[in-house]
Amino acid sequence: MNSAPPTERTVPTLSVVICAYTLDRWEDLRAAIASVLAQDPPADEVVLVVDHNEDLLNRAEREFSGVRVVPNRRRQGLSGGRNTGVEVSRTDVVAFLDDDATAEPGWTGRLLAPYGDPRVVGVGGFVRPWWLTGRPVWFPPEFDWVVGCSYRGQPRQAARVRNFIGANMSFRRSELIAVGGFFDAFGRVGSRPVASCDETDLCLRLAARDPEAVLLYEPAAEIRHRVPGSRTSWAYFRNRCYIEGLSKALVARRCGSGPALANERVYVRSTISRALARGVTRIGRPGALRTIGALSGGVGATVTGYLVGSIRPLGSRTVPGRLRPRRRGAAQPATTARS
Repeated sequence: MNSAPPTERTVPTLSVVICAYTLDRWEDLRAAIASVLAQDPPADEVVLVVDHNEDLLNRAEREFSGVRVVPNRRRQGLSGGRNTGVEVSRTDVVAFLDDDATAEPGWTGRLLAPYGDPRVVGVGGFVRPWWLTGRPVWFPPEFDWVVGCSYRGQPRQAARVRNFIGANMSFRRSELIAVGGFFDAFGRVGSRPVASCDETDLCLRLAARDPEAVLLYEPAAEIRHRVPGSRTSWAYFRNRCYIEGLSKALVARRCGSGPALANERVYVRSTISRALARGVTRIGRPGALRTIGALSGGVGATVTGYLVGSIRPLGSRTVPGRLRPRRRGAAQPATTARS
């Protein structure tokens, strides 16, 4: 697909939504916002959604200029924050950046360029891990999704995909509203990933609504995602794989196991199989046996989570955000803007 920059007439307007929940990541948040404000072309608006934290909300209102600061007015958690950001945005396209990530120069332009094609309903980009304490010698690149980053096995060039990585994605706002927004049973609540895959669930619903719709992965639209030392332990790795399996089971029950697991079947048969074979040829090198153990253990933990999720009740959070288009002339939701 041609992703050359569109003409001036066809460039859509852009909101960048960043969701934050804690003061502990204040410096990360500042860096994330600064990276967006430095973009060329600039975003039409930057929206910071604060998730039920009055101290963070007050400080953000005082200290951030050129940013729209709003509280999460929906259910606590990342999905509720994202839905709030969509609801208050006033642009054609809404992009999402994690509060502990920074956008590389040219990010906005590379995300927006493919929207010159009306079939494109979403564009996601490459998420490069920034290992604050170094990549563990045993940590396989095939599992970088564990720390919210792009992983070995993804396309290396622009390509149509099933879903994006949540730290770096964008969608036409009208399409988000049409499918009801993010499903708030998924996504983090604070630092606890109660269930993940809210972006997978959303993308599957977008595809089900219009099978001709294109979700485009554009690796040139790059961000850097911080990976603290706390996410480099075996315990974190195992738990995150388990939660992924649990979440995929919930997505499969909502959207069907065919669409929900098609990528995963290919991933295990192809990407993981090749990684295991490569690991066997490198036995004797530092970390090789531990890497093989991580590959096998990661698959095992994910499968276990999937089996548990297959029999776990979905619970009360069963309806998407029910986002609705704002009526022309209707009052804007209460927000705090600093410009």
